[in-house]
Amino acid sequence: MMEIDQLKKVIEELPEGEVKSLLFHILLRVNHIGEKGYSETEFVDDVKSIYKTILDITKERSESKQASTCQRIHILFGGSPEGSLKVALKEMGVFEKERVISFWNLFSVGPIWQLHEEVGKEARFAWMKEALNDKHEEFQEYLLRFHQTVHQIMSIPADVPISLWTAENAHEQTGLRFVLHLLKDKPNDIKVINTTLAYTEHFKQADIKYVVLHSGEIPPEKLQTIYEHSKQKYSLSNLERQQYEQEWLHLSDNRESLRIWRNGKIQSVCIDYYDQYIINLAKKLRRERESEEFMKSARLIGEALGHLDQYIGDDFLEYRVRKLIENGVFEMEGSLKAMRYYGVKLS
Repeated sequence: MMEIDQLKKVIEELPEGEVKSLLFHILLRVNHIGEKGYSETEFVDDVKSIYKTILDITKERSESKQASTCQRIHILFGGSPEGSLKVALKEMGVFEKERVISFWNLFSVGPIWQLHEEVGKEARFAWMKEALNDKHEEFQEYLLRFHQTVHQIMSIPADVPISLWTAENAHEQTGLRFVLHLLKDKPNDIKVINTTLAYTEHFKQADIKYVVLHSGEIPPEKLQTIYEHSKQKYSLSNLERQQYEQEWLHLSDNRESLRIWRNGKIQSVCIDYYDQYIINLAKKLRRERESEEFMKSARLIGEALGHLDQYIGDDFLEYRVRKLIENGVFEMEGSLKAMRYYGVKLS
């Protein structure tokens, strides 16, 4: 158990916005006690989870203060590539000297209008809370970690070189431009490691056609090879950095909530872009099953995700399935609490 004095220090070091957010989250749960079967035991478990989140974030901030001793900072987009790179760095014996920072955010989904300003952050997370099914009640931790990651990036010392890892998808490419905007006033040496191109260059097999969709698909041993070859890569020039920054300003002027990767560029599209794709896939599955019965929504969403050439995540696809239910395109049975709890069929 943490000592009282240490706990006070932790709270004092939290930014005001995070403190208010945490307090709101706790009071909201107090208000829910007794409603919808939400028990005092569940409330205690949730408060313990919040407590753990605060400790984890405080630990990361403490580590970020030691960044001046780092020889390189790696920035990635997603938990999977972050974990794989950490394993690779440990295998190479450089983990203690090089630090990994990662966003949990899926930048291909949700509004990014003015995300570099507070008004944009508020708009994005208000949309996410409304649209995405918080089935594990992790939204608060998700929000805190976004602010934490931005804080870590802004705290990188000016003399520490940075490697930005990104595959060719709207999620990582949008994240890349957002981060370069955050770093626009910093003189750090910055390299961009395109994992899609690097994988093709170093591991292409004539008899196998495989294109890396996102960095999380690459195992640690292959990331080691890409890492070693990246040492010969040129750093971004001032002109290249300015171009990325301008591209971010252009992207963040758009109010659409979905982005795809086409012909080497990020394209903003309407939020219902994949609705017809989901409907057509539901028709196909119905024909294959030769049944008019309800199919598990998890099955439909899994099929849609598996055939997609974009990286948008199952949460967004489920959001669109729920919208199609709301609009009368699908009928449903069960509970919308999570995709595994309900089934759908075409009306």
